[in-house]
Amino acid sequence: MITDDITEYAQALPPLSPLIGLDLGTKTIGIAVSDTFLSVATPLETIKRKKFSIDAEAVIAIIKARGIAGMVLGLPRNMDGSEGPRCQATRAFARNFERLHDMPIAFWDERLSTVAAEKALLEADTTRKRRSEVIDHVAASYILQGTLDRIQHINRADT
Repeated sequence: MITDDITEYAQALPPLSPLIGLDLGTKTIGIAVSDTFLSVATPLETIKRKKFSIDAEAVIAIIKARGIAGMVLGLPRNMDGSEGPRCQATRAFARNFERLHDMPIAFWDERLSTVAAEKALLEADTTRKRRSEVIDHVAASYILQGTLDRIQHINRADT
């Protein structure tokens, strides 16, 4: 299942299973994971992109090792909300990934996630070199945290 609807996505998730969030760049993939209560996203690592099959294998290894139940992909919409080539590439990644590993996949509007991550790292007085090393997986955690917050809101509304 691949969806833009977070409510539908939340309903497809098994209870007490963590999620993985990806910030897909052209050169790297930032990865973040959640806890089993779906409350906190934690930056994990950044993978240097090679080709799809190698990148997917690396992500699947993390999924299996951590018992991940669902994936959230940052969707890099244009500032006016339209979708350009980067969105198409992200949607293609999801379709190709679904063929290799069956799990719920959702998209999260990632506009300004990298800006927010950069700001947080600057406020933490992180060196330029260190920022460049961690920016992608910190951005992935912003993407995943947005989804987690939305799921928590949906779950509160349902009770």
